Amino acid sequence: MSPILIIIGIVVLLILWVIFAYNRFISLVNRAKEAWSDIDVQLKRRYDLIPNLVSTVKGYAAHENSAFEKVTTARAAAMGAGNLADKSQAELGLTGALKSIFAIAEAYPDLKANTNFLQLQQELGDTEDKIQASRRFYNTNVRDLNIAVDMFPNNLIAGFFKFEKLEFFELEAGEEAAKQPIEVKF
Repeated sequence: MSPILIIIGIVVLLILWVIFAYNRFISLVNRAKEAWSDIDVQLKRRYDLIPNLVSTVKGYAAHENSAFEKVTTARAAAMGAGNLADKSQAELGLTGALKSIFAIAEAYPDLKANTNFLQLQQELGDTEDKIQASRRFYNTNVRDLNIAVDMFPNNLIAGFFKFEKLEFFELEAGEEAAKQPIEVKF
């Protein structure tokens, strides 16, 4: 009777381990989804600020239409990006377009003193900081999930239940200019 109890004990322990590993994967996936949601909220906030910023700058520099069109196009591309790689690339384009708007503002002292512009500038800077923090939080959760998917024996559970590694949300390598933060101080 003793060998049967040992076998039953091993089977119970194995079942408990599978349940624990499965629940850990569920937790890691949900944390990554929550972290992506944080990024998404901040990106939407950024997208909402951009039209107000463009309108404010347009009032002072109406003849700079190409820069305004670039920002509008980049914003639309970022909002419509589907997968993570496209989103990352679109955000780089939007960051570059926003830099051109702030460069235009440099030439207009009245604009730099405008209360609305200064407030939008502050909000955009704050949003950029929140996006960066959210991105770090997301990437940390993705790293934890990816490590769990790769590690033995968890990789057996991950493969059986089809848990997959996720992509990091990061800037493209080699784009040093794009890695610089948006300058929002005048």
